[in-house]
Amino acid sequence: MSYHIKELYFTMQGEGARTGWEAVFCRFTGCNLWSGLEQDRATATCTFCDTDFVGTDGPGGGVYSSAGDLAAAARGVWDAAETTTACPYVVCTGGEPLLQMDEALVESFHARGFAVAVETNGTKSPPAGIDWICVSPKLGADLVLRRGQELKFVYPQNGGDPAALAGLAFENFSLQPMDGPQREQNTERAAEYCRENPRWKLSMQVHKYLGIP
Repeated sequence: MSYHIKELYFTMQGEGARTGWEAVFCRFTGCNLWSGLEQDRATATCTFCDTDFVGTDGPGGGVYSSAGDLAAAARGVWDAAETTTACPYVVCTGGEPLLQMDEALVESFHARGFAVAVETNGTKSPPAGIDWICVSPKLGADLVLRRGQELKFVYPQNGGDPAALAGLAFENFSLQPMDGPQREQNTERAAEYCRENPRWKLSMQVHKYLGIP
């Protein structure tokens, strides 16, 4: 199986429960909730995505012909960063990475020493062996993946109530203010919700403030 990758780069996790972790980000092309084209945004299931996942033209992007090739490229990115972090860590994101990820890729990442994380909209079942599953539900999409290490809800989202998700089988619950022209107001609302509902922790997109990818 080949894998279509928008970009492959070293950075620091900028949001959620693992903010601050050094990682290789492996961004897959394609998503099942939006084409990625602006002319389709208004009619998409997810209208607020802030990520470019179209094509394979980003840093480290391309079509990788095998799981081993992609894992080797990710390990090369990690090694080139010369980090002192003991355990290599790869975050598979998108777009929607579970449209392409399979057990062969997870095993290949593990063989290269990586702990494997995925950031997904939760509409697809994951392959076995992923070490950290972060689900970011999108209202209007069927939520298939209902357990994992982190549930990260973008807030506010079409009037959706985070309380409807609080009973799912996740270890961490993160509330992330929606970016855009109302980011400051959304941040205040999210912070207030977290104060009133302490199971939820505020997730800020720190990488945007730091100017890192």
